[in-house]
Amino acid sequence: MIAVLLFALAGMSPVYADQSGVRVWHIGKDLETSYDVVYKSLENNKFFVVFEPDIQGNISGFAERWGDDYNRNRLEGIRAMVFCNGWYANAVSNADPDMLALCPLHITLIQKDGATRVLFVRPTAVAKGSKAMSVATEIEQNVAKAIDAAVQELGQ
Repeated sequence: MIAVLLFALAGMSPVYADQSGVRVWHIGKDLETSYDVVYKSLENNKFFVVFEPDIQGNISGFAERWGDDYNRNRLEGIRAMVFCNGWYANAVSNADPDMLALCPLHITLIQKDGATRVLFVRPTAVAKGSKAMSVATEIEQNVAKAIDAAVQELGQ
């Protein structure tokens, strides 16, 4: 009984917050619902979406060609948001122009079994040892704040 309760509580955690280079949020809603709320939250936090690739739509044309190698994880959707904040781009370029590799930022949303995961490459993982580390830390915290707000709005 206790094991079942612990397993259920673990499944309710909205964020996988280890020290890996990718931060993951779990949302118990479909991709379309999650996508719209995350998009608005990023924009409300001054991260402006400039490109929205439908990755699943783009690669689905290769299903026949790739055969058994196509979508082995049975993902139901893959979409991304490419976004930027001009002030942060300037701050990064002032601290370490090579860290402009972070600009623009992006997140990827994937759906499996009707639930969505939001994936974000941590800027601090990229900026280790750089003079732009403090800016990367602030960017990471503020993007996480925006996604946390979206997850909360979605009732997770």
